[in-house]
Amino acid sequence: MEITLILHSILRWGILLFGLWAVINSLSGLIGKRSFSANDNRSGLFFMVFCDIQLLLGLILVYTNGWLDKIKAGMGPLMKNNYDRFFVVEHAFMMIIAWILVHIGRSAVKKAATDRAKHKKMLIFYGIALLLILISIPWPFRVEVARPLFRWFN
Repeated sequence: MEITLILHSILRWGILLFGLWAVINSLSGLIGKRSFSANDNRSGLFFMVFCDIQLLLGLILVYTNGWLDKIKAGMGPLMKNNYDRFFVVEHAFMMIIAWILVHIGRSAVKKAATDRAKHKKMLIFYGIALLLILISIPWPFRVEVARPLFRWFN
């Protein structure tokens, strides 16, 4: 499962890159009042696909790293342990919410009638999703839940 954890860690950088690309595209489209392009669509698609793969890897980690056993043992002890609470509850919940927002945003962008509406929906949905993702990553500066920036080097 170490390989799955390394892939999950590496993929975070792709998600951050594509999420940032999508948000910047939407913002520049709104400010520049430009038409919704294939590049705009592609940035959202890549963001969504990388989020889908990341969710799959995350679910594999939940089922293989003993997190379900901790849930079955009771939420009381789990919630008292900052490390376990972060990964089992906070990280998982926020990332799933972000994943849902990316999918709703992708659908909303497709259904939007005008280019301005497409850019606006992209900015709102992908922007909030990206913010949730940034908040939910176990960055090295988060003392109790810290993970290295590049897991495969540690």
